[in-house]
Parts: sequence; C-alpha cells; structure tokens
Amino acid sequence: MTDEHEVKIEPSWQRHLSSEFQAAYFKALSSFVREQYTHAIVYPPPKNVFRAFELTTFDNVEVVILGQDPYHGPKQANGLCFAVSEGINAPPSLQNIFKEIESDLGRPIIHRTGDLERWAKQGVLLLNATLTVKAHKAGSHQGRGWEQFTDAAIKALSEGREHLVFMLWGNYAKAKGAHIDRSKHFVLESAHPSPFSAFNGFFGNKHFSRANAYLEAHGKKPIDWL
Repeated sequence: MTDEHEVKIEPSWQRHLSSEFQAAYFKALSSFVREQYTHAIVYPPPKNVFRAFELTTFDNVEVVILGQDPYHGPKQANGLCFAVSEGINAPPSLQNIFKEIESDLGRPIIHRTGDLERWAKQGVLLLNATLTVKAHKAGSHQGRGWEQFTDAAIKALSEGREHLVFMLWGNYAKAKGAHIDRSKHFVLESAHPSPFSAFNGFFGNKHFSRANAYLEAHGKKPIDWL
C-alpha cells in the first residue's frame, strides 16, 4: 500500500469499496501500514495483503469464512484466513478444520496443503478482519482501520448479493457478523476451531455439508472442500 490511489485490489471489489479508499480512516491506515512495512517485519508479504479479494471476486463469492488476524510467524500468512503458505505445516486450527471436514463429509482430505487457494478459487472468501500484523505480535495491527474496511466488505456482500453462506467461528467472528442480512443469507455459527475451543462446538458443527446443501438448494455448485 502506498497511497489510496495505488491500492492493488481486484476491480470488482474496487468498485464496491471505492468510497472506503477515499475515507480519512483508510488514508491513515495506509500511512500506518506503509510505515510498518518500512521499519518492521510485517506479514503477509505486501503482494498478498489483498489476496483474498484477488482470488475471489465480488460476484464469485459463495461462502465467507471470517478470521481475525494473519498468522504472525515466519512464512505462515499468505493473505487467506486460516491458510498458510505452501510447504508450511498446517497450524492447529487448520488441522481441526480438516478434521471436521473429514468427519462431516465422511471422506479423507485429498489436498492436505494449507494454502487453501483451491477453496478461494471456488468462491470461498477467506477474510481476516485485520489484513496485516507485525511479526510475533498477535493483534498488533488491530484498531488501526482494517476492521472498518473488512466490515464494509461484508456489508457490501450482504447488500449486493443473495444466498451466500457465512461461517462465523468464535465470538469475534460472530460479532463481526452483525452486518449480515440473515433474511437472505445463510449464517452458520459455532465455536472457534482453535484447540482451546474446538471441542466446545466446532467439532460436529457440520458447517461444510450444511453450506453445500444450502448452495445446491439455491441452484449453486457445491464447494469441493476435499
């Protein structure tokens, strides 16, 4: 990010979020993030900050999974929530997501890579609330404006699309779902897949089969989660 006119984001999202890029909060955010990348180690790499939007265009979104922060360890964050870069071992939350998919669908995961680009290209928007983070400092870029920007993206989808599936895992994601019109979208809520909470309602939530059943009921192609 250099200035508000040079934000590299996919054109369909640019159209729906153009007013955000001109807002005072986003200009301040852009300045802060630029300074952070200049003077500190920040994840993900700059080219991947808006990767979720690049891989899943506005009109192609079918499912939205909300995360909180990018991973803050070396070579982990790649711009998609819960995902990690190619060749990096899946963190515990992602391992638990894979376990639930296998249990829910009754078949083993075929593609065990943690990148999750394969989901994004099918219409799964893997969106973190905060799109950047300082190395080894979880939450370090919270409260700087990213949350307002990603709220705007969720609101745009809620207002501009119909029959989307939103997966909200954990209290943070549930709170962020306040902008979703539940009269025209399918909202799935459960505990977070973290090892600290997965046994309190994430395991057994059957979100993946339920999402596909909803998509098919509305004439849409199911997601290949495997």
